Amino acid sequence: MKNSELNQRRLQATPRGVGVMCDYYAQQAENATLWDTDGNEVIDFAAGIAVLNTGHRHPKVVAAIEKQLQAFTHTAYQIVPYESYVALAERINALAPIAGPAKTAFFTTGAEAVENAVKIARAYTRRPGLITFGGGFHGRTFMTMALTGKVAPYKIGFGPFPGSVYHGVYPNAAHGVTTADALKSLDRIFKADIAPDQVAAIILEPVQGEGGFNVAPADFIQGLRALCDTHGILLIADEVQTGFARTGKLFAMQHYDVKPDLMTMAKSLAGGMPLSGVVGRAEVMDAPAPGGLGGTYAGNPLAVAAAHAVLDVIEEENLCQRASQLGQHLTEVLNKARPECAWITDIRVQGSMVAVEFNDPQTGQPSPEYTRQFQEKAMKEGLLLLSCGVYGNVIRFLYPLTIPDEQFRKALDIIYRSLTR
Repeated sequence: MKNSELNQRRLQATPRGVGVMCDYYAQQAENATLWDTDGNEVIDFAAGIAVLNTGHRHPKVVAAIEKQLQAFTHTAYQIVPYESYVALAERINALAPIAGPAKTAFFTTGAEAVENAVKIARAYTRRPGLITFGGGFHGRTFMTMALTGKVAPYKIGFGPFPGSVYHGVYPNAAHGVTTADALKSLDRIFKADIAPDQVAAIILEPVQGEGGFNVAPADFIQGLRALCDTHGILLIADEVQTGFARTGKLFAMQHYDVKPDLMTMAKSLAGGMPLSGVVGRAEVMDAPAPGGLGGTYAGNPLAVAAAHAVLDVIEEENLCQRASQLGQHLTEVLNKARPECAWITDIRVQGSMVAVEFNDPQTGQPSPEYTRQFQEKAMKEGLLLLSCGVYGNVIRFLYPLTIPDEQFRKALDIIYRSLTR
């Protein structure tokens, strides 16, 4: 069936609240390539919103799922457990940048992981308050909408939201927001909104995803750790988008000499299968009573099998190192295009978490219009890109880290032409 026919069916069958970016439909995918129902070929620099660091249908991931499919597909781990869940928890515990003994629980979605991290933090501290940051994205459920620092489209018409959630300012050098400014905003929260001894946790993305790939400065992370230690507050790193080699490390927090108390993960954990998790200090993770954590599909065995394969692929194919190399090549192309593209305001990079921000060169104001034009130019040449940022004026590049070199070079050529013509 043609894309145009499927679009008509979609409009009739599904609600407008499920926003759909592309007007074409996936037929097949392999590594960094998509084919639509009209037979067109697309280079995928969206990767299911950072889900496919190991690419579409990596052979080892497919084989792991097929093998598990022959055994069983579901028992509900908290009813009849299975060894693969325990083994995956052991692997994550050993790999995650958590101080001391760690424990891991698995769930299904990133938002679900964040919700459970909040539950664990409140159970451990016996405090209600949560502090997060403007521009952050933590999910679409009610608690995670309250935590998310971007109104449109995530919060419009859905309030009121859960209380005891407060937003600080996230540092952003391009926008003139320093670490000192950000830390002062937390001091104002303590003065005006909630006493620090009532705050359970501070939660942040080490690199803001939806907010525009804003990288947290090292002194900001250190300041948060010191603040948390002073007041008995837990530090939660939301690594849903940054995890599993995207930033050049397995987790973005490994770029810092600071360790969080809890860390959430999802997206590329299971190579396209729905799986998320919370890892943290063992004594913190043990705070909820038996039955307080879980979910019918939490830690699905097919997804767990895929996650084991993903960890193998990251190690065997040196994807952390490759993320750094690919990110460097992309950044070189963006910097080369910058003198010819006056709209480029900032280029932000950590490993293969790369973004470019566009402002109107006349007014200095954010330009979502130019961002869409750039996106459309690239799409006409067969390259799929995603936008982000509070003002919708940032393009983020989320190619699979397994993309073949020749295809990556082709994509870089498209990016350069789209910026300079």
